[in-house]
Amino acid sequence: MASNEIPMTGGRTTLASSVGQFLKDNPSLHLGGQVDFHEERRHHLEVFGFHNLPQEKQGPIGRVEFAEVRGRHGTVPVSLFYPRNFEDSRRGMSKGDIKTPALVYMHGGGYTVGSVDEFENGLRLLAEKANMITIGVEYHLAPEFPFPHALDDYADVLVWAQGEEGSSRGIDSDRVIGGGDSAGGNMTAALALRLEDEGKKQMKGQLLLYPEARLPFDTPAASENNSGYYLECNGIFSFADHYLPRAPNEHYPPAHRYISPGMQKVEDLKGLPRAALFTCGFDPLRDVGVEYGHKLQKAGTQVDWHHYPDLTHGFLQMAPWSEEAMKAVAECAEGMKKLVL
Repeated sequence: MASNEIPMTGGRTTLASSVGQFLKDNPSLHLGGQVDFHEERRHHLEVFGFHNLPQEKQGPIGRVEFAEVRGRHGTVPVSLFYPRNFEDSRRGMSKGDIKTPALVYMHGGGYTVGSVDEFENGLRLLAEKANMITIGVEYHLAPEFPFPHALDDYADVLVWAQGEEGSSRGIDSDRVIGGGDSAGGNMTAALALRLEDEGKKQMKGQLLLYPEARLPFDTPAASENNSGYYLECNGIFSFADHYLPRAPNEHYPPAHRYISPGMQKVEDLKGLPRAALFTCGFDPLRDVGVEYGHKLQKAGTQVDWHHYPDLTHGFLQMAPWSEEAMKAVAECAEGMKKLVL
């Protein structure tokens, strides 16, 4: 459902049967579980890696390009997914004739787990349904690279997409949006704040999929969805521990503006680009996402909020196994279209 007035918390109904079956079929798949994060990285690739999906579950795409961005912390691999309509329209035309909007996407995984390969299917679906180039960012993961490494990678890729490299690939430099799920949603919110503070070219819009706007320990969602719905609520704290830097960078406390956007006052969130926000009922991050949308709206940002009371965290990745999740992904694509108007 969509709403013009965003509350401070969300709700849940009954878990979609298809999602429940997926979780039942993959009982050892957790995000923030008891196993070492290296094991979670491996297992996520086994389940969600595009190369491991059956062919009938793989989303179609016009073309995939693998490129590299020279970032301030080293090379950042990126994957560009070109929709079929874009490829068809460019045939027989010069490169400069057609410009299309693009999404720079930061995947979730608690800043610690995940890869573009695991999100390729979702990025293909979004590219095709939104008729937009999607760019998956293989950013430097924590704990090896704590804050602000990944956020810097994000900024560097956004500038790359808005510049000559993006233009040569048919990207409209003025219609580049930023987006991400979970930790990637956190970084999208954070980068929008940082760009505004620094007076730099802003992203056209924000795509926020079940974002970790702040730690959720004091919310009803944290209790209702503490365990058993893929994202383990208590595991979020270990991810935050991985992401938060130590000395000599101790001037970045947990409540820092670019670490916990959801903890900021409404008056400190003004001037940010339009947002499309998607939250789930069975998600420990549900209420902090809804709360952040509420704050953005109060600050004057246009927010299109969609809440799925029967879905759980990670529906973008679960879409191949769930009709309900696939419908939600289609609505995300519609939200992307509105962001670039």
